Amino acid sequence: MSSGITVKDVSAQAFIKAYAAHLKRSGKLEVPEWTEYAKTGSFKELGPYDQDWFYVRAAAVARHIYIRGRGVGIGALAKRMGDAKRRGSRPNHHADASTNSLRKIIQGLEKLGILEKHTDGGRKITSAGQRDLDRISVQVARAKVAA
Repeated sequence: MSSGITVKDVSAQAFIKAYAAHLKRSGKLEVPEWTEYAKTGSFKELGPYDQDWFYVRAAAVARHIYIRGRGVGIGALAKRMGDAKRRGSRPNHHADASTNSLRKIIQGLEKLGILEKHTDGGRKITSAGQRDLDRISVQVARAKVAA
């Protein structure tokens, strides 16, 4: 990239939206059939309203692993994507996100060549994956300048 713009230089929300659209458009990320009925965590009462939530979560996972730089495992991602579990009149407590959906996302991104296993455990971004994410971030930055 001659422009020198990376994922760290653009808004997280804009990047995730653009990368999710790219993943959906490419059609290479395999979406399991059960995603229509799944919740994103045990702390949720309902599943997501967005039909494309799997692509959005995959984009968020790819961005998180890109920014972390070193091996990121399923447990760390589940903790990161978790939220407060409402317990009625008792105080809220943190609950982790669904690890099954995160595992399927990571396996799908590995098949695409975006992620690979890290020697110390977890996953890391590949050079091809970094190039792909940087290309999307350049497009997001150019769209922001044009607007």
